[in-house]
Amino acid sequence: MNTEIVVRPLVSSAGEGSAPATGPPTDGAPLLDAYSQAVIEVAEQLRPAVVNVSVWGRRRSPWEDPPNGNGSGIVLAPDGLVVTNNHVVEGSRKVEVTFANGEEAEADILGTDAASDLAVLRANAADLTAAEFGDSTQLQVGQLVLAIGSPYGFHSSVTAGVVSAVGRSMRSVAGRLIDNVIQTDAAINPGNSGGPLVTSHAQVVGINTAAIGRGAGIGFSIPVNDTTRRILSALITHGIYRRAYLGISGRERPLYAREARRLSRSQYSGVEVAEIEPGGPAANAGIKQGDVLVGLDGELVIGMASLQAALSPERIDRVITVELVRRDQQMEITTQLGQWPAR
Repeated sequence: MNTEIVVRPLVSSAGEGSAPATGPPTDGAPLLDAYSQAVIEVAEQLRPAVVNVSVWGRRRSPWEDPPNGNGSGIVLAPDGLVVTNNHVVEGSRKVEVTFANGEEAEADILGTDAASDLAVLRANAADLTAAEFGDSTQLQVGQLVLAIGSPYGFHSSVTAGVVSAVGRSMRSVAGRLIDNVIQTDAAINPGNSGGPLVTSHAQVVGINTAAIGRGAGIGFSIPVNDTTRRILSALITHGIYRRAYLGISGRERPLYAREARRLSRSQYSGVEVAEIEPGGPAANAGIKQGDVLVGLDGELVIGMASLQAALSPERIDRVITVELVRRDQQMEITTQLGQWPAR
């Protein structure tokens, strides 16, 4: 038996002049095109302001190639100021930055802050393209963001994602607690550290710092807010940032209705204590894991940003009153703040 295979042209019933069939309607194409164009424009604008940071450590000669490691950085000012992570340059004897156009320049470390995992470099370069910094307090969960950097040494790599959460706490690679970080699912890999987290308006709102190795799509970024700006200014001017030290790690938590009713002022969130540093002011004062901090010396504590602002350098060594909620009961605890880093 012969089998006949019939081949018909892909035309509509209107005849040969009709357009070929192309499948279902593509109503989403304009939206995808707009998304793609936004990513392209932001990447083109920010790439010149993102550098690769190569470091040579104590165990090798500072002139030996290849470098011990690499990370990323963001140009703060046209005269060569660059921000990166402290853990990228910690312990290094030589630092070199590579710009998007391939040019290289040696850099000096102006200042570092292990508590926030920030460092400022001075690159031997001029007339650079500086990034525009935004305000991380305006971020919303689900907002589109880009991460730009040098993962595994691949310069100027761009990944896209969303803000997964804000106000997180995490331990840095050095084991120190960092509070109020941004969580994103934009891919962050080794080498992205120190690079920018950017909004669709091409504003830097975070400085990428870490990712959970076994957790797909979980990366963290240091927020760009007033506290971060103060730290960077101090590192540029003095090489160090000293802060009052309470000795806790926490996270923002809404107050339950029964908790809120016990407060004498309007307040709907506080900072829940997640971890307590042994021997620190909080531990010595009897603050416990699970306590919800709502005030410090009369100032509202509604999240990690407000707590960090309250722990200003002016309060170093001062005796302060911490207001908290414990098991639906409002309490006041007095303690003497310390200093970080220690003298």
